[in-house]
Amino acid sequence: MVSLEIDADAVVTLRFMPPYRPEDERAYLDALHQIGQREEPYTLLTVFGGGRALSQAGEREQALWFKATRSRVSHACRACAIVRPDASEKTAETFRRLWPFPIVAEREEETGRAFLLRYYC
Repeated sequence: MVSLEIDADAVVTLRFMPPYRPEDERAYLDALHQIGQREEPYTLLTVFGGGRALSQAGEREQALWFKATRSRVSHACRACAIVRPDASEKTAETFRRLWPFPIVAEREEETGRAFLLRYYC
């Protein structure tokens, strides 16, 4: 299941969670494109359930998205919290090489949300 929500505090929440469906990869990539088009300031919360990898084509499209939207996302996004069952500092370090804003990787959504509150738009 993939969902994209934007709350009143400008927290953009992208979820990619079980139960997984065949159309989830496309929905996830489409959600990335929506995020990449935002011009208003926001913080980003990504919540992944683990156990599901993108196809090779999906990985390629995601990498192209990172490259194509780097400037816009770097300008509009104030901070990012990545929530996943296997989150670690290494996870955060990988994404810090992509983007200049503060990034944390956590195993609990509440901890990620608390981090984002410090960067409230």
